Order: sequence, then structure tokens, then C-alpha cells
Amino acid sequence: MEPRNTSSPFRAVILTADKFEDMEVFFPLFRLQEHGWQVVIAAPGRTKITGDHGYVLEPDTLITGIDPDDYHLLVIPGGAPDGAPGTVRHIPAAQEIARSFFAKNKPVATICHGPWTLVSAGVVKGRHLTSYWHDGVPDEIKKAGGCWEDREVVVDGNLVTSRHPPDLPAFMREVMKQARMVEQSRAGT
Repeated sequence: MEPRNTSSPFRAVILTADKFEDMEVFFPLFRLQEHGWQVVIAAPGRTKITGDHGYVLEPDTLITGIDPDDYHLLVIPGGAPDGAPGTVRHIPAAQEIARSFFAKNKPVATICHGPWTLVSAGVVKGRHLTSYWHDGVPDEIKKAGGCWEDREVVVDGNLVTSRHPPDLPAFMREVMKQARMVEQSRAGT
């Protein structure tokens, strides 16, 4: 499968796996495509992956094949604890991608159980964020030094987080602000 919208100079990568939360993958995918960005779906394998609600995706590439320097925005959606977020958080390459984005102050957007990858990457200390409020996600964020807030969207510099699918409109408003800032900064160089 060809990466989506290959003519765009702006690239986002979505890190996910089998048993992803459908809306948390497709909402950012379609919204960023609508805005003219190239969006790459990266997964642990090249076989088709299925969402919690039955939607199927064929990944564009492997998570281990992602060079974070090739992308302007990182999206980490959620899903059930035993699904995509539980898988992605344990992939060393996913953790390294997250660390690279934070080190270079590039936008990172994550929702639901997605912040688990940030916890595993060791990048939440001192950061304000939200997540799904059960399954121990807030506890892990706090244990890792993050400041967890129960709000529909929390923005802390380059980091945008939300709790669950009903928060997607607020989440994507903030993600698109980050995308526009990337475009403006590149236009000024």
C-alpha cells in the first residue's frame, strides 16, 4: 500500500497495532489527509490490523522502519489495554520515536491508553496530560512524574492528549493547531 497523500511536504505518522480504537485512528488519519498532509500508518507487522469495532487497515510500514526525522507529527491512538496500546508501548522503536519527537520539540498527539507509550519512553515527567481514566493509566502517568488532569483535551507545549473517543473533536482542534504551527514554521525557513 502506498503512503497516503505522497505529494505533501508535511508528514504525520500514526503508531498502532491490532485491536486499535477505530475512531482514534481514523479521525486523525482523515482529518490530517483532508488538511493535505501525508499520513503513514506504522504497525509491528505488515499484515492487516483490525480495530475494536471491525475496521481493517493495512499498515504502510513497520514501526521499526520509522525514522522520526522524516515526520513532523506523531499520533499514538488508544484501544483496549490488551490491544494496540499494550502492544505499541513495549516496542523499543516506538519508545525511541517518542523520545526523538520530545527531544526535538515536535508535536505529539495521543489519546486514551496511547500515553502508555510515553510513560514507557520516559518522557512524561513534569508534563501535563490526560488519558483514559481507568485501567491504571492515570496512575502510571503520575508514577512516571506526569501531571494527570481529567479534561477533554490537555495541551502542554508540543503535547496534545485526550481521554476517549467523545473527546476527538477537541483533540483534533488542538492537533490541527499544531499542524498549522508546523506549516507556518516551515514557511518561515
